[in-house]
Amino acid sequence: MTKADVLLGLQWGDEGKGKIVDVLTKNYDIIARFQGGPNAGHTLEFDGIKHVLHTIPSGIFHKGIINLIGNGVVIDPVIFEKEILDIEKLNLEISELLISKKAHLILPTHKLLDAASEKAKGKNKIGSTLKGIGPTYMDKTGRNGLRVGDINSVNFNEKYEKLKNKHIELLKFYDFEYSLDELERNWFKSLDTLNKFKHIESEHYIHQELRKGKKILAEGAQGTLLDIDFGSYPFVTSSNTITAGACTGLGIAPNQINDVFGIFKAYCTRVGSGPFPTELNDSIGEHLGKVGNEFGATTGRARRCGWIDLPALKYAININGVTQLMMMKADVLSGIDKISVCTHYELNGKRIDFLPFEDNENLVPIYKEINGWEMNLMDLKKIEDAPKEVHDYISYLEDELKVPIKILSVGPDRKQTFFR
Repeated sequence: MTKADVLLGLQWGDEGKGKIVDVLTKNYDIIARFQGGPNAGHTLEFDGIKHVLHTIPSGIFHKGIINLIGNGVVIDPVIFEKEILDIEKLNLEISELLISKKAHLILPTHKLLDAASEKAKGKNKIGSTLKGIGPTYMDKTGRNGLRVGDINSVNFNEKYEKLKNKHIELLKFYDFEYSLDELERNWFKSLDTLNKFKHIESEHYIHQELRKGKKILAEGAQGTLLDIDFGSYPFVTSSNTITAGACTGLGIAPNQINDVFGIFKAYCTRVGSGPFPTELNDSIGEHLGKVGNEFGATTGRARRCGWIDLPALKYAININGVTQLMMMKADVLSGIDKISVCTHYELNGKRIDFLPFEDNENLVPIYKEINGWEMNLMDLKKIEDAPKEVHDYISYLEDELKVPIKILSVGPDRKQTFFR
């Protein structure tokens, strides 16, 4: 019996998970998404094609691979249909896609509630993607939700109306105008596309495949610092983005997890509101955003940029049990004379090296400077040709983080990925 590997982000999302899943897919039989929904935006670039996936696993463009949307994922049928249509336009042969019967459905009214709630928060808004993720997970934990397996049940319309009416009553508490008719028509129409794919008892399927010796990679969405329990609450997503989320989001037992691949950028970014100790509101932050093309793949919003944060990274590594690290977008640091690395924080006059419960907004980063490099790493053909300063930066991070960095990415394309 084999064990599953897990790949996830160690920062606030947007680390480059989709690219690395795409690169690693050839080593696996099954790629399985385990949480989140269309709030994810996993960007793949290959053969001159750039494509963004929101719900569908990032192994979809590899022939012979099984892609699974697990029970921990929430699915918007309308966005799912658009994803399928966009993929079909590429005229590429795609691999098989399976969907868990236990995955929850995002209703049109979930998205309306999301928008109404965010608007009501005013200046205190969380920075929601407005995809209905939060309200859907609320209905899941409140035991009111609709699941993929309900679609073909005889009383599906009755279940839908009951949940919709509950949402309409909640919307009365907000000063929020909306029109539901067209949203509903599109939603019910899109269920036909969802029904074209096989709906399965995914946990049973995974157990069966592991017993056969099949290799499974669990693909996370968002990042560790957006985890509902361990992220910068309340500025978080509504699911468990950590390794434990792969267990609950796919039905894999903890002792069936093998390697945990942690993805991080050579610097930091964050979309939306919330604490960001190393944020740079200066020309360097602007430079990182411009060179790194730091705009959300799902929302299009500009990402906030800052230096790499070691206390936050160590926190994420420990929570996830990371066994291998993969550093993304090292090319973005090219041309910066001195790279700053946050090694500690100062809080109320005390020096600390962990993320505290309180006062995350008041953490003052303490930095160590490291020599940068001039070479444009996007032109790199082999890792041995990288400047000494790049190798020094990697070695320093490995010494501090106590986990090996196995992959270096220096651009968006598959070919701009080097194994160490």
